[in-house]
Amino acid sequence: MKKIVLGLVAIVATLQLYSQKLIQLEDCRQMALSHNKSLLMMQESVNAARELKKAAFTQFLPNFSANGTYTWNQKNLSLLSGDAMLPIGSKMADGSFGFTADQVSNKWTLINGQPVPLDANNTPFNPKTSPDKIQWKGYALLPKESMEFDIKNVFAGTIGFMQPVFMGGKIRELYHLAGYSENLALAQQENKVSELLLEVDEAYWRVVSLENKVNLAREYRNLIAQLDTNVSAMMEEGVATKSEGLKVKVKLNEADITLTKAEDGLNLSKMALNQLCGIPLEETYTLGDQELATETETKLIPVDQAIINRPEIKALTQVENMAKSNEKIMLSRFMPNIGLTGNYLISNPNSFDGFKNEFGGMFTIGIVANVPLFHFGDKFHTLNAAKSQHRIATLQLEETKEKMQLQIRQNSYKVSESLKKKVSTQHNIDQAEENLRYATEGFKEGVITSTDLLGAQTAWLSAKSENIDANIDSKLCNLYLAKSLGTLNAPTLKN
Repeated sequence: MKKIVLGLVAIVATLQLYSQKLIQLEDCRQMALSHNKSLLMMQESVNAARELKKAAFTQFLPNFSANGTYTWNQKNLSLLSGDAMLPIGSKMADGSFGFTADQVSNKWTLINGQPVPLDANNTPFNPKTSPDKIQWKGYALLPKESMEFDIKNVFAGTIGFMQPVFMGGKIRELYHLAGYSENLALAQQENKVSELLLEVDEAYWRVVSLENKVNLAREYRNLIAQLDTNVSAMMEEGVATKSEGLKVKVKLNEADITLTKAEDGLNLSKMALNQLCGIPLEETYTLGDQELATETETKLIPVDQAIINRPEIKALTQVENMAKSNEKIMLSRFMPNIGLTGNYLISNPNSFDGFKNEFGGMFTIGIVANVPLFHFGDKFHTLNAAKSQHRIATLQLEETKEKMQLQIRQNSYKVSESLKKKVSTQHNIDQAEENLRYATEGFKEGVITSTDLLGAQTAWLSAKSENIDANIDSKLCNLYLAKSLGTLNAPTLKN
């Protein structure tokens, strides 16, 4: 009956194992890229930069606008303070306004044979310099109301355009600046994808490592448990001491604690991977690389090409371009701004054909020019500041390239070192397994003590653990090398 129960338990465990979903590394990458909120925000940043670039292009085109206004005024407009009396004179031969003797009441006298008018005091005067002394016989009345205009309700409107003709290159550089901003957003998005893939791969291989560590801890615990059973049987037969039995018990307890810690660490690491991939935290699955059978090899490319591939360099290149465009924009402030304008004006009241309380309008077209002259060196200072920012961006780009070259060299050496360590740990496993086999046979034959066997088992455990670490380290070193070469790219997302 006991065998039947054990068989059923084994069958159920096998079915559960095969029912678990199999997830490959590429699947984790795809799920993480689809789930990550930061990438969605970066995509929106790219969309915003693209729209701003389109908006910058519209600055090359004319700007049409319409304006309207209504004003109520308390008083009307009057050109006279009261009724005006206009003297009635004559048009002289030279076309000027003057008078004849019969049009004025002044008395006259002859001076040097020329008639000269006299004022009220009978004093001769010049009528051109003292017209107020003229005594007119006839006047024309100009009433105040005739020079009063109704402006209590004023309507006005305009529709027109402004076409930039020459702005010193400002608009062109603003458009280039918007394009560099879009490229910068794309480079930042690419860098975010690379960092996310690095984080996912690290979490993936951490889970793979702990799964192997759990299996190793379980296998080691079974070895100690088998030894405990054998030592207990030998104690009953009187061929083993109680001290030997206690040593084995202590090792068994240590193995149980180690297994528990490894299982807890595995569960936490799986939760971290699930969170990155957008999988429910408690969902179980099987990783495709659990057996560490696949070999990872990063394709090497020239350092110059690798630096070009790096999204950080792409971003810094755009920053340098932006600083250069900003310098040109500051330079354009020294140049004149010329624009073409055209408008249609409409108003009520209007004075186009006398003063009328009705709508009337007209077309206008002209050229607007603004020439900067002097502002206490403001433009020189801003231009010098822009030049300094440009130099800073250039130096930062050059410094980053130098650091990346060093990083690529270091990661290449680490990959070579990890491969050597991987081969070395595999040799250690072969030796440890052979040593364990000899120790196990010697213990069965009674020529080796349980302490020696425990030592062989511990050495075997250490060799296997170091080999797992070496395999994981090799994969991570290749991962870091791919990141430094700029070849850690996003997979094609599945629909």
